[in-house]
Amino acid sequence: MKKSLIAISSILILGVSCTTQEKFEKRLTDTLESNPEILTKLIENNPDKFIIAFQNAARNGQQKLAQRKKLEEQKKLEASFNKPLIPVLRKDELIRGTRNAPITIVEYSDFECPFCSRGFSTVKTLLKKYEGKVQFVYKHLPLSFHPSAMIAAKYYEALRIQNDDLAIKFHDEIFKNQRKLKSGEKFLSALAKKLGADMKKLTKDINSKAVSDRIAADMKEAAKFGMSGTPGFLLNGVPIRGAYPASKFEEIISELKNRGKLKI
Repeated sequence: MKKSLIAISSILILGVSCTTQEKFEKRLTDTLESNPEILTKLIENNPDKFIIAFQNAARNGQQKLAQRKKLEEQKKLEASFNKPLIPVLRKDELIRGTRNAPITIVEYSDFECPFCSRGFSTVKTLLKKYEGKVQFVYKHLPLSFHPSAMIAAKYYEALRIQNDDLAIKFHDEIFKNQRKLKSGEKFLSALAKKLGADMKKLTKDINSKAVSDRIAADMKEAAKFGMSGTPGFLLNGVPIRGAYPASKFEEIISELKNRGKLKI
Protein backbone atom coordinates (compact mmCIF):
# COMPACT_ATOMS: atom_id res chain seq x y z
CA MET A 1 0.00 0.00 0.00
CA LYS A 2 2.82 2.38 0.96
CA LYS A 3 4.61 1.59 -2.31
CA SER A 4 1.42 2.37 -4.20
CA LEU A 5 1.02 5.69 -2.41
CA ILE A 6 4.64 6.51 -3.16
CA ALA A 7 4.02 5.63 -6.80
CA ILE A 8 0.97 7.86 -7.03
CA SER A 9 2.84 10.68 -5.27
CA SER A 10 5.63 10.33 -7.80
CA ILE A 11 3.14 10.61 -10.62
CA LEU A 12 1.68 13.76 -9.11
CA ILE A 13 5.15 15.27 -8.89
CA LEU A 14 6.02 14.18 -12.41
CA GLY A 15 2.68 15.46 -13.59
CA VAL A 16 3.68 19.00 -12.70
CA SER A 17 6.63 18.87 -15.07
CA CYS A 18 5.08 16.77 -17.87
CA THR A 19 4.71 18.51 -21.18
CA THR A 20 1.20 17.15 -21.66
CA GLN A 21 -1.66 16.56 -19.28
CA GLU A 22 -2.46 13.33 -21.09
CA LYS A 23 0.76 11.64 -19.92
CA PHE A 24 0.01 12.50 -16.32
CA GLU A 25 -3.59 11.33 -16.53
CA LYS A 26 -2.59 8.05 -18.18
CA ARG A 27 0.02 7.18 -15.54
CA LEU A 28 -2.38 8.10 -12.74
CA THR A 29 -5.15 6.02 -14.32
CA ASP A 30 -2.82 3.06 -14.83
CA THR A 31 -1.73 3.17 -11.19
CA LEU A 32 -5.32 3.31 -9.87
CA GLU A 33 -6.44 0.51 -12.17
CA SER A 34 -3.53 -1.63 -10.99
CA ASN A 35 -4.11 -0.71 -7.35
CA PRO A 36 -7.84 0.02 -6.88
CA GLU A 37 -7.44 -0.52 -3.14
CA ILE A 38 -5.82 2.94 -2.99
CA LEU A 39 -9.09 4.64 -3.94
CA THR A 40 -11.15 2.23 -1.82
CA LYS A 41 -9.03 2.99 1.24
CA LEU A 42 -9.32 6.73 0.68
CA ILE A 43 -13.12 6.46 0.49
CA GLU A 44 -13.29 4.28 3.60
CA ASN A 45 -11.16 6.75 5.56
CA ASN A 46 -13.11 9.83 4.34
CA PRO A 47 -16.70 8.68 3.66
CA ASP A 48 -18.34 11.99 4.54
CA LYS A 49 -16.08 13.97 2.21
CA PHE A 50 -16.70 11.58 -0.68
CA ILE A 51 -20.48 11.66 -0.14
CA ILE A 52 -20.46 15.47 -0.14
CA ALA A 53 -18.23 15.51 -3.21
CA PHE A 54 -20.52 13.05 -5.01
CA GLN A 55 -23.62 15.05 -4.13
CA ASN A 56 -22.01 18.27 -5.34
CA ALA A 57 -20.89 16.61 -8.55
CA ALA A 58 -24.39 15.21 -9.14
CA ARG A 59 -25.95 18.62 -8.46
CA ASN A 60 -23.53 20.36 -10.81
CA GLY A 61 -24.14 17.72 -13.45
CA GLN A 62 -27.90 18.18 -13.22
CA GLN A 63 -27.53 21.95 -13.49
CA LYS A 64 -25.31 21.63 -16.56
CA LEU A 65 -27.73 19.20 -18.19
CA ALA A 66 -30.64 21.54 -17.44
CA GLN A 67 -28.74 24.49 -18.92
CA ARG A 68 -27.82 22.45 -22.00
CA LYS A 69 -31.42 21.33 -22.44
CA LYS A 70 -32.64 24.90 -22.07
CA LEU A 71 -30.17 26.14 -24.70
CA GLU A 72 -31.22 23.35 -27.08
CA GLU A 73 -34.89 24.22 -26.58
CA GLN A 74 -34.15 27.91 -27.20
CA LYS A 75 -32.35 27.02 -30.44
CA LYS A 76 -35.28 24.87 -31.58
CA LEU A 77 -37.76 27.59 -30.63
CA GLU A 78 -35.75 30.19 -32.54
CA ALA A 79 -35.70 27.91 -35.57
CA SER A 80 -39.48 27.43 -35.39
CA PHE A 81 -40.04 31.20 -35.32
CA ASN A 82 -37.96 31.54 -38.47
CA LYS A 83 -39.33 28.43 -40.14
CA PRO A 84 -42.72 27.49 -38.64
CA LEU A 85 -44.18 24.02 -39.06
CA ILE A 86 -47.15 23.99 -41.41
CA PRO A 87 -49.97 21.54 -40.65
CA VAL A 88 -52.59 20.53 -43.20
CA LEU A 89 -55.90 22.29 -42.62
CA ARG A 90 -58.48 20.36 -44.62
CA LYS A 91 -61.51 21.96 -46.26
CA ASP A 92 -63.85 20.12 -43.91
CA GLU A 93 -61.69 20.74 -40.82
CA LEU A 94 -63.68 21.24 -37.62
CA ILE A 95 -62.78 24.74 -36.44
CA ARG A 96 -63.50 26.01 -32.95
CA GLY A 97 -63.29 29.74 -32.43
CA THR A 98 -63.15 32.00 -35.47
CA ARG A 99 -62.33 30.47 -38.85
CA ASN A 100 -59.28 32.06 -40.55
CA ALA A 101 -58.38 33.94 -37.35
CA PRO A 102 -54.77 35.23 -37.06
CA ILE A 103 -53.92 32.78 -34.24
CA THR A 104 -54.09 29.09 -35.16
CA ILE A 105 -53.73 26.41 -32.51
CA VAL A 106 -53.53 22.80 -33.68
CA GLU A 107 -53.53 20.08 -31.04
CA TYR A 108 -52.44 16.45 -31.47
CA SER A 109 -54.33 14.68 -28.73
CA ASP A 110 -55.38 11.40 -27.12
CA PHE A 111 -58.85 11.22 -25.54
CA GLU A 112 -57.58 8.90 -22.80
CA CYS A 113 -54.51 10.94 -21.87
CA PRO A 114 -54.98 12.85 -18.56
CA PHE A 115 -52.51 15.49 -19.70
CA CYS A 116 -54.71 16.13 -22.76
CA SER A 117 -57.53 16.99 -20.37
CA ARG A 118 -55.27 19.70 -18.92
CA GLY A 119 -54.34 20.74 -22.44
CA PHE A 120 -57.97 21.28 -23.38
CA SER A 121 -58.48 23.35 -20.22
CA THR A 122 -55.67 25.61 -21.48
CA VAL A 123 -57.26 25.79 -24.94
CA LYS A 124 -60.58 26.91 -23.42
CA THR A 125 -58.75 29.68 -21.56
CA LEU A 126 -57.09 30.85 -24.78
CA LEU A 127 -60.32 30.71 -26.80
CA LYS A 128 -61.92 32.97 -24.23
CA LYS A 129 -59.00 35.38 -23.82
CA TYR A 130 -58.43 35.79 -27.56
CA GLU A 131 -62.05 35.52 -28.60
CA GLY A 132 -62.47 36.34 -32.28
CA LYS A 133 -58.70 36.09 -32.86
CA VAL A 134 -58.05 32.36 -32.56
CA GLN A 135 -59.06 29.19 -34.35
CA PHE A 136 -58.53 25.79 -32.76
CA VAL A 137 -58.15 22.48 -34.59
CA TYR A 138 -58.25 19.11 -32.83
CA LYS A 139 -56.19 16.31 -34.41
CA HIS A 140 -55.63 12.74 -33.30
CA LEU A 141 -52.63 11.03 -31.76
CA PRO A 142 -54.10 8.01 -29.92
CA LEU A 143 -51.30 6.28 -28.04
CA SER A 144 -51.01 2.48 -28.22
CA PHE A 145 -51.03 1.97 -24.44
CA HIS A 146 -54.43 3.69 -24.08
CA PRO A 147 -56.92 0.95 -25.03
CA SER A 148 -59.90 3.28 -25.59
CA ALA A 149 -58.05 6.11 -27.34
CA MET A 150 -58.36 4.86 -30.91
CA ILE A 151 -62.04 3.91 -30.74
CA ALA A 152 -62.80 7.27 -29.09
CA ALA A 153 -61.04 9.01 -32.00
CA LYS A 154 -63.16 7.00 -34.45
CA TYR A 155 -66.36 7.99 -32.66
CA TYR A 156 -65.33 11.65 -32.79
CA GLU A 157 -64.66 11.52 -36.53
CA ALA A 158 -67.85 9.57 -37.23
CA LEU A 159 -69.85 12.17 -35.30
CA ARG A 160 -68.06 14.99 -37.14
CA ILE A 161 -69.32 13.50 -40.40
CA GLN A 162 -72.87 13.95 -39.06
CA ASN A 163 -72.25 17.52 -37.85
CA ASP A 164 -69.61 19.59 -36.07
CA ASP A 165 -71.73 20.35 -33.01
CA LEU A 166 -72.11 16.66 -32.20
CA ALA A 167 -68.36 16.13 -32.38
CA ILE A 168 -67.67 19.20 -30.22
CA LYS A 169 -70.11 18.10 -27.53
CA PHE A 170 -68.69 14.57 -27.63
CA HIS A 171 -65.13 15.91 -27.29
CA ASP A 172 -66.01 18.08 -24.30
CA GLU A 173 -68.02 15.39 -22.53
CA ILE A 174 -65.17 12.89 -22.78
CA PHE A 175 -62.72 15.28 -21.17
CA LYS A 176 -65.25 16.04 -18.44
CA ASN A 177 -65.79 12.32 -17.77
CA GLN A 178 -62.47 10.84 -18.85
CA ARG A 179 -62.48 8.09 -16.22
CA LYS A 180 -65.59 6.58 -17.79
CA LEU A 181 -63.48 5.68 -20.82
CA LYS A 182 -62.43 2.61 -18.85
CA SER A 183 -65.81 1.19 -19.91
CA GLY A 184 -64.68 1.52 -23.52
CA GLU A 185 -67.24 1.44 -26.30
CA LYS A 186 -70.10 0.94 -23.87
CA PHE A 187 -69.57 4.48 -22.56
CA LEU A 188 -68.87 5.94 -26.00
CA SER A 189 -72.01 4.48 -27.54
CA ALA A 190 -74.18 5.62 -24.65
CA LEU A 191 -72.72 9.13 -24.88
CA ALA A 192 -73.28 9.36 -28.64
CA LYS A 193 -76.89 8.23 -28.20
CA LYS A 194 -77.41 10.74 -25.39
CA LEU A 195 -76.13 13.54 -27.65
CA GLY A 196 -78.69 12.62 -30.32
CA ALA A 197 -76.50 10.94 -32.92
CA ASP A 198 -77.89 8.85 -35.75
CA MET A 199 -76.69 5.54 -34.30
CA LYS A 200 -77.17 3.51 -37.48
CA LYS A 201 -75.05 5.94 -39.51
CA LEU A 202 -72.56 6.22 -36.67
CA THR A 203 -72.01 2.45 -36.55
CA LYS A 204 -71.34 2.44 -40.29
CA ASP A 205 -69.00 5.45 -40.29
CA ILE A 206 -66.92 4.31 -37.30
CA ASN A 207 -65.58 1.40 -39.32
CA SER A 208 -65.22 3.33 -42.58
CA LYS A 209 -61.97 3.78 -44.46
CA ALA A 210 -62.53 7.55 -44.50
CA VAL A 211 -62.43 7.70 -40.70
CA SER A 212 -59.42 5.38 -40.40
CA ASP A 213 -57.51 7.30 -43.08
CA ARG A 214 -58.20 10.64 -41.44
CA ILE A 215 -56.89 9.50 -38.07
CA ALA A 216 -53.86 7.88 -39.72
CA ALA A 217 -53.11 11.15 -41.54
CA ASP A 218 -53.20 13.06 -38.24
CA MET A 219 -50.84 10.55 -36.62
CA LYS A 220 -48.45 10.70 -39.57
CA GLU A 221 -48.40 14.50 -39.42
CA ALA A 222 -47.76 14.42 -35.65
CA ALA A 223 -44.81 12.08 -36.16
CA LYS A 224 -43.46 14.33 -38.92
CA PHE A 225 -43.43 17.23 -36.46
CA GLY A 226 -41.79 15.20 -33.70
CA MET A 227 -44.92 14.86 -31.58
CA SER A 228 -44.34 11.51 -29.89
CA GLY A 229 -46.35 12.21 -26.73
CA THR A 230 -49.60 13.98 -25.97
CA PRO A 231 -50.68 16.66 -25.97
CA GLY A 232 -48.63 18.36 -28.65
CA PHE A 233 -49.51 21.78 -30.07
CA LEU A 234 -48.62 24.05 -32.94
CA LEU A 235 -49.23 27.75 -32.31
CA ASN A 236 -48.91 29.45 -35.68
CA GLY A 237 -46.41 26.73 -36.50
CA VAL A 238 -44.41 27.01 -33.27
CA PRO A 239 -44.39 23.63 -31.47
CA ILE A 240 -45.37 23.30 -27.82
CA ARG A 241 -44.85 19.76 -26.59
CA GLY A 242 -46.70 19.05 -23.36
CA ALA A 243 -49.56 20.28 -21.19
CA TYR A 244 -48.25 23.78 -20.51
CA PRO A 245 -50.39 26.50 -18.91
CA ALA A 246 -51.93 29.31 -20.94
CA SER A 247 -49.03 31.60 -19.97
CA LYS A 248 -46.67 29.54 -22.17
CA PHE A 249 -48.89 30.15 -25.19
CA GLU A 250 -49.23 33.82 -24.30
CA GLU A 251 -45.44 34.19 -24.25
CA ILE A 252 -45.19 32.78 -27.76
CA ILE A 253 -48.05 34.98 -28.97
CA SER A 254 -46.23 38.02 -27.56
CA GLU A 255 -42.99 36.96 -29.22
CA LEU A 256 -44.76 36.49 -32.57
CA LYS A 257 -46.20 40.00 -32.22
CA ASN A 258 -42.79 41.46 -31.33
CA ARG A 259 -41.27 39.85 -34.40
CA GLY A 260 -43.99 41.26 -36.64
CA LYS A 261 -45.28 37.75 -37.44
CA LEU A 262 -48.68 38.27 -35.81
CA LYS A 263 -51.06 41.20 -35.82
CA ILE A 264 -53.94 41.11 -33.36
